[in-house]
Amino acid sequence: MPAEVGFFGAMLVGFLGGTHCVGMCGGIVGALTFGLPGEARQGWRGLWPFLAAYNSARLLAYTAAGALMGGVGLLGASLMPMHQAQLGLQALAGVFMIALGLYIAGWWQGLARVERLGGHLWRRIEPLGRRLMPVRTPRQAFLLGFLWGWLPCGLVYSVLIWAMAAGGPAEGALLLLGFGLGTLPNLLLMGVFAVQLGRFMRKAWVRATGGGLVVLFGVYTLALSFGGLPGV
Repeated sequence: MPAEVGFFGAMLVGFLGGTHCVGMCGGIVGALTFGLPGEARQGWRGLWPFLAAYNSARLLAYTAAGALMGGVGLLGASLMPMHQAQLGLQALAGVFMIALGLYIAGWWQGLARVERLGGHLWRRIEPLGRRLMPVRTPRQAFLLGFLWGWLPCGLVYSVLIWAMAAGGPAEGALLLLGFGLGTLPNLLLMGVFAVQLGRFMRKAWVRATGGGLVVLFGVYTLALSFGGLPGV
């Protein structure tokens, strides 16, 4: 899959996964927003430096994780025929995309088990976040946002599996950056319209639409991997 297709595809997945982001991160965004100094909550202008710091650091964490997983995938591919390894990883990514779409739509909760596995890492990181609260400066917001990027999330984990098939650290980093940029509209709006957006995103038809489109993207990714096999 060309890098630019992967980048924009990951961005689309991040955007469509907004239904999951609201459920997973809505409470966090609300708590961070309402815990800010009074002057920072007096409209968009006061809130913006904190939201920018949270989210730029979150994207940095995603990009670092993408580079790491891209490197792992490249290392694994070096141990077997490169083309076959990349197709196998791409097929795995497609399966995870389908699982993710079903999860977002509320049709299957299997990825919740994957999130629970990530909880072991989060239990070590979360105490560091507590020391940064309540947030009083954009610097604190940046540090907290970087920790937030490691929150156990089936959505992120699925894209990280995809990053393993991207071709290397740079490609994996680009993929996760695209995904992070796709999540921005929902998470930025949550900082200002958390309650209203949360109600809308919890509607069954919104979740079904977003999840269904991610499933289709997973099927497309899976088809690409099988299409690259000899004789297919």
